[in-house]
Amino acid sequence: MAKISVGLAMTLLVIGNVIAVFSDALIKTLPDDGAVYQFVFFRQLTAVLILLPFCLATQKQQLLVDLKWHFIRGHIWLLGAVFMVFALNTLDLATANAIFYAAPLLILPLAMILFKEKLSRQTIAVAILGFIGVLIVVQPTQISWGAIAALVVALTLALNNVLVGKLPKRHNVVQTLLLTNILGIPAAFGLALWEGQPINWEAMLIATGSTAFILVYAGICIFVYRAIESSKVASAEYSGLLAAVGVGILWFNEIPDLTMVIGTAFIVIPLALLARFESKQRRLATA
Repeated sequence: MAKISVGLAMTLLVIGNVIAVFSDALIKTLPDDGAVYQFVFFRQLTAVLILLPFCLATQKQQLLVDLKWHFIRGHIWLLGAVFMVFALNTLDLATANAIFYAAPLLILPLAMILFKEKLSRQTIAVAILGFIGVLIVVQPTQISWGAIAALVVALTLALNNVLVGKLPKRHNVVQTLLLTNILGIPAAFGLALWEGQPINWEAMLIATGSTAFILVYAGICIFVYRAIESSKVASAEYSGLLAAVGVGILWFNEIPDLTMVIGTAFIVIPLALLARFESKQRRLATA
């Protein structure tokens, strides 16, 4: 796949993260005592139903070849989906998203370990400042179940994005998304059966909407992280926190306080400075 510029990659990730917030918001509308595993199974199933027509229109040669990393990512994705429901049912939308955005900081050591990527001082500084912003937002005076669940989500997001580099190049974005979801269906179905709750058709509708939004985000991540080193653009993932704050205010009447504003500044301002620095470096390199 051809390389894209750092600026375009970060712009795409910003768009993807804003869209992903609406998936989170729909999940947050689920009742606290809802069937979590059934909902996650519905998400996997509707994702396959949405993606299948697009996959039928593409070349299908060797679609079912070399599935090891798809299988691993599919179950990491499933684990993240389960814990995301737990986190969003417990925490405010913005708070949950602030913890989710610990993922870019986790991407850095994972990319260095798995792919030997070299980390610039600027990238490390932005990630550290962003994580400080996350801590300011969360104010972790005590460890709660919701916060632990959100941290698990952050780890699964980081792993999934880093492992994109392990996927076979023969599979395009749509095929990759299909395989990720379809390989996780047996485990999701087993969990739903074990849960033993009656079918909730309203949850199916919510799952369909949530899936549509998250597929756009996941597709953008696959495209970007295949085209460019993850450590160079991972900080753009922080941008969705602003959207989470806005959606939290408008949809759930979650009014941010001063610490949210300060923490968001720690996240967004270094991100903007990094994009400007990378742009300047590119201009110097081509001069």
